[in-house]
Amino acid sequence: MRPFTAAAVQLAPVPGPLTDRSVQDNIGKATAWTRRCAESTGAELIVLPETCTTGFDPAMGAEDLWSLVSDVPGPVTEPFQDTARDLGVHLCLGTYERGPDPGTVHNSAVLIGPDGGVLGVYRKTHPFRVEDVRRGGWTTPGSEVCVADTDLGRIGMAICFDGDFPELWRIQAVRGAELICRPSALLRSADIWELTCRARAYDEHVYVVGANAVGADPAGTLYFGNSLIVTPVAEVVARAASHEGWAAARLDPGTAMGSLTPGSSVPHGFDHLAERNLALYEKHASDLVAPAETAFPHGGPPGRVNGAS
Repeated sequence: MRPFTAAAVQLAPVPGPLTDRSVQDNIGKATAWTRRCAESTGAELIVLPETCTTGFDPAMGAEDLWSLVSDVPGPVTEPFQDTARDLGVHLCLGTYERGPDPGTVHNSAVLIGPDGGVLGVYRKTHPFRVEDVRRGGWTTPGSEVCVADTDLGRIGMAICFDGDFPELWRIQAVRGAELICRPSALLRSADIWELTCRARAYDEHVYVVGANAVGADPAGTLYFGNSLIVTPVAEVVARAASHEGWAAARLDPGTAMGSLTPGSSVPHGFDHLAERNLALYEKHASDLVAPAETAFPHGGPPGRVNGAS
């Protein structure tokens, strides 16, 4: 990884029900914000929120949503590819992706390079319960991680609720990820958002660029923004507010883990990846993949009001 400026852009979906027109309006709005951010900050990596082409809750089923989105690459991603090429930036965006049949829609993150080419696609492996097609929602889970080699460094991707599952992030870190983009539309609490971004950055010693939506989606769910950029020692070096805009920061891998705590004179002397007890993990590998559930009572009917991912 080399030094560069990264930015997390947060924006709101256009108001009203989801239609072909609103998808195009969302694309136009997101690409316009991308241009403004790049011109103002000089960012070489820009991350947009989860499903920024539609809003998270589309207020429709998978078959209707399938007809409004596209393959990747395809008509939905081409304007972003053109924008990345025009600006010469790396761009990570969240969008629903058309699967092979009308009942299959993926919640995807797409990494685009400065030549406009698609460098990688990650399909959300942990859909939030209200979106999960297995629970009556509209999203079919993915089954692969994605770590892409870029001119900036090795970049991985995770989407919103994926931030609650450290195993996914560990796989990416073991595969060499130095920075993980986290497009999101999270509405649990700002504390949970910050905790999971910082914990995953610290667990894996990676930069995290988390872009969280603002405004209301087609179902009327509201989002709080608070996009974050976090260093490999869990320092928040940029934080956005609750309205449309961005947070940007200069990332320098040469100093990312220079001190135990930010500004401390004590050097950072340990490595969570190198110091894993692999013998222990091998001994208990079956436990890591065994079905389990919490012992504490929880839950209730999944409703749209509880649906932010």
